[in-house]
Amino acid sequence: MTTCGLCERELHTDTAEHHLCPGCTKATAERLDRMPKLYAALAAFLHPTGRRPELSRTTPVEAPLPASEPALSLRGPGGIVSVLEDWRSAMQHDRGWGQPAATGTTERRVTVAARALSMNLDWIAASWPMAGAFAEEIRDLERSVVSIVNPPVKTTRVGYCPATVAGGEQCGAVLRATAGTALIRCRWCGTSYPPETWLALAATLHPDPTAVK
Repeated sequence: MTTCGLCERELHTDTAEHHLCPGCTKATAERLDRMPKLYAALAAFLHPTGRRPELSRTTPVEAPLPASEPALSLRGPGGIVSVLEDWRSAMQHDRGWGQPAATGTTERRVTVAARALSMNLDWIAASWPMAGAFAEEIRDLERSVVSIVNPPVKTTRVGYCPATVAGGEQCGAVLRATAGTALIRCRWCGTSYPPETWLALAATLHPDPTAVK
């Protein structure tokens, strides 16, 4: 049985040699396409606070570092550009091609290396034994960048939506409050709960057990 080198699902192909399933191949192609955009997005997070300097409203107690280390590492010589160029070099070596030239700005090199890998993705998925490790590192690289430029939003579960929907039934979907916002919205039925309704909502979600029925 042949399995995908990334998700480890069984591959149903006509050839014995295949290394990535169609879904993981497509996902890797999309990640490669986003790499230049993610590289550019990191520039706004080079300031030590993780924000553009003009948006910082606090006075640091100590002298800040010259740049945010995680963002700088990903944009620096050992970051995105090195990962992409190392994989491109390995791919071209195994195809019997000459080594690629690394010229131009780092931003340009990221774009060129990502495009070269994307153009050879069909061969990588079908014929390259390193396809799984390659796809995994590209996925992990994207996650590292996204954790800086678009960190996950923190939410707090507050209960179940009491809104009445079609048929007179209660919606019942899980309600979550997003940190930093003043509105709770049900993602299922779309009902909004502004701050002035929160006391009534709390009474609905957590009724007083001592109340006389």
